[in-house]
Amino acid sequence: MSQSKPHPAPVAEELSAGARWRLLGVLLAAMFMSLVSVSIVNVVLPAIGSTLHATEADLQWVLAGYALTFGVVLVAAGRAGDLLGRGVMFVAGVAIFTAASVLAGLAADPLVLNIARFIMGIGSGLLNPQVMGMIQQHFRGAARGRAYGLLGTAVGFSVAIGPVLGGLLINWFGEDAGWRSTFLINVPVGVLAIVLALLWLPKPLFSKPTGKVDLDPVGGLLLAVGIFALLLPFVQGRETPWLWSLLALAFLLLVLWVQWEKKYKKRGREPMVELALFKIRSFTNGTLIAGLYFMGVSSVWVLVAIYVQQSQGFSALQAGLICLPAALLSAFSSDIAGRYVMTLGRKLVIGGILSALFGLLATIAVVLLEERGVLGIWWMLLSLAFIGVAQGFIISPNQALTLMEVPVANSGSAGGLMQTSQRVGTAVGIAVITAVFYGMNHIAGYSLAMSLSFVAISLLVLATLVVGVIDLRHGHAAHAKPEAEEVVPASTGAQRTVTGAIEIAGPKEPTQPVDSQP
Repeated sequence: MSQSKPHPAPVAEELSAGARWRLLGVLLAAMFMSLVSVSIVNVVLPAIGSTLHATEADLQWVLAGYALTFGVVLVAAGRAGDLLGRGVMFVAGVAIFTAASVLAGLAADPLVLNIARFIMGIGSGLLNPQVMGMIQQHFRGAARGRAYGLLGTAVGFSVAIGPVLGGLLINWFGEDAGWRSTFLINVPVGVLAIVLALLWLPKPLFSKPTGKVDLDPVGGLLLAVGIFALLLPFVQGRETPWLWSLLALAFLLLVLWVQWEKKYKKRGREPMVELALFKIRSFTNGTLIAGLYFMGVSSVWVLVAIYVQQSQGFSALQAGLICLPAALLSAFSSDIAGRYVMTLGRKLVIGGILSALFGLLATIAVVLLEERGVLGIWWMLLSLAFIGVAQGFIISPNQALTLMEVPVANSGSAGGLMQTSQRVGTAVGIAVITAVFYGMNHIAGYSLAMSLSFVAISLLVLATLVVGVIDLRHGHAAHAKPEAEEVVPASTGAQRTVTGAIEIAGPKEPTQPVDSQP
């Protein structure tokens, strides 16, 4: 028997230009905090191991625990934000992340630290989809492009500052106080973000729908367990080989999830993810671009750190410095890309992919020529710079273009899906490409291992390029009319959107001209 349809949460009133940019400042501060916490921990792992007497497995879980819980909650968090209010989910995510940072900074043993990292992943997973959802909701046209550009700038600076800051804190405070401070510095940022969010986020933070809320708990559980079973082998399979058997379980659970979502909708209920989202070609192609690109290029920074420390004898701080210009260029190119993404569209992303390919090939050349004594390893600063520029031209512009045709009411869960593809791509890519690196290193040495690993990354970037060209040819560049009409098949009877929130075929709200926002 069909259930009564839930009504969407009230649409937030139109914000002034000043209010929108204050809102963005709060969102970016929280994103910056959560991303620095990812990049900073890589360089402090040795200090954690020596002061907490942590095993290698303990240290693996410092990284893996955060990645797993972050990836698992993204889609459910986006869905909850769409229905209950993005503001309340954002504040909850920041609060959880900040509290867990305190727990991590005060951890007396590896178990407590890893529990804290699991909780930090949950907090980050809660707040991340809300950032994209609120950018989609409150920014349009050129202003939306600039907002995504600034988001990319924050991402770039967080990646740049994290490793260097971690190295400096260890040098200043010593190993024990140094690694603890890398977590505790989140506390003032988190508290400030919560205070400003309560002041500046659109009210009400919690939007109570006028009808029954249907969060699709069975669909959420199937998807969460399926993603967990998919990610776990790639983050821990090298240490625990039997975990690879979970891939079959992951496939089964994800198939069951798709079938459940279809049947749930036929019963007149509201599924966690409206599968009609994937009929929006720009969303499907953009999500695939994100997954493939992260599958390849995320491994670059891992391999560079390993190579320069193990082969060249660099310290952790030096390893961070060799990647610093690339990260800074990523931040600056993101800002530039944000100004032109609505004009150049997918062409901008394709240009970034070509820059990444050139940077990968140039890095291979540096490694091989350094082995022959022709060039110094610091020439890698230049070759990696092209990859840094590419990051800015690809990641944030792709987010804007991927979500451009998604209804605002569904932007949180859609953003969660795209970020999930990035997390899965990152986990799979790092597992496979580092396996190639270590396998070849045992046979042929560091230089050839590094070169062949970068060839593998280049092949994945080439696949990303193919998808980008296909999407461009289907007309999903920014020269297509922004704020296009929704073309999402509605179920018979009631009208719904692609996630079940408003399901109409018509212009997205609000209806003021796309370029009218300052």
